[in-house]
Amino acid sequence: MKLDLDYTLAMLKKYLAIPSPGGFTKNAILEAQKDFEELGFSTSITKKGALIATLKGKNDEEHIMISAHMDTLGAMVKEITPQGRLKYKRIGGGCFSAVEGENCYIVTRKGKNIRGSIMPIMASTHIHGQQKANEPRNEENMTVRIDEIVSSKEDVLRLGINVGDFICMDTRTEITESGFIKSRYLDDKAAIAMLFEIGRYFKENKLVPEYTTHFFISNYEEMGHGVAAASIPEKVKEFIAIDIGPVGGNQESSEYAVTIAAKDNKSVYDFDLRNKLVDIAEENGIDYKVDVFNSYSSDATQIIHQGADLKFACIGPGVDSTHHYERTHVSSVENNIKLLICWMLDCRS
Repeated sequence: MKLDLDYTLAMLKKYLAIPSPGGFTKNAILEAQKDFEELGFSTSITKKGALIATLKGKNDEEHIMISAHMDTLGAMVKEITPQGRLKYKRIGGGCFSAVEGENCYIVTRKGKNIRGSIMPIMASTHIHGQQKANEPRNEENMTVRIDEIVSSKEDVLRLGINVGDFICMDTRTEITESGFIKSRYLDDKAAIAMLFEIGRYFKENKLVPEYTTHFFISNYEEMGHGVAAASIPEKVKEFIAIDIGPVGGNQESSEYAVTIAAKDNKSVYDFDLRNKLVDIAEENGIDYKVDVFNSYSSDATQIIHQGADLKFACIGPGVDSTHHYERTHVSSVENNIKLLICWMLDCRS
């Protein structure tokens, strides 16, 4: 199986460069719609704003579905201080210290981008001393320092910034010569890039999946309600969510393999579908790990809690420092793509 990993990484960088914190995904979703249509997929946008891209299979009476989520972590303006700084609420999970010192954009309601940085109120040891500068980071003492001449709430309002505006962090994406991919929001932009490479692979090799296959690009996964069960086509019998496999601690996930989830904190995954994926990996020489996750859920377990009636699984690249400055290796991305292609082609002995 000859993959185009340069194309995969190019698509990864493209979509990492389009800010899409939860609730602000429309631009990225519409761009993905155009890219999937260029690959020969039929597409539709759900009422909730998610994207479904479909590739017709040999069997159109039974369908399968793969999801990846476009929404990422981020923040939203909660308050404008009298000194002209912004207090914010997090969008999604993560910890406040994870974004300390990060540059960002404040996106106003009318679409103006204003530069800023995430800073603690007591950042300077020269002013506050070491002890106060080391205080725990939380929503009371973290602010956005705006890169405009402002010294009051009124100054900020005149810029067009207000409560409810989105804050998008810089990703600091870097791909090393040794194959490591470092960036914020590999969760889940790495999965988005994988789907484009799968689409390219089928198109350029003139392949047809065994079953009609839907790619569902969800837009609220980090909020816990990414894929709406009501928007899944009735014929879908198997559903795989691509997310990430947290690396570290007592986890089995590896930065070099595809992780196949057995359980997360919402549910055990379907045993038969999990076994099918393990069999496919073993029979096709794909490096894999099986893992059980602690503080984690995916689009797959979220739809099951909505009452979806189908077999469900979750796979993903092993990612170090999840919901922080994340890292994986290109070999993990490659193993994920291979497993999904083999599943779509029903490559079993």
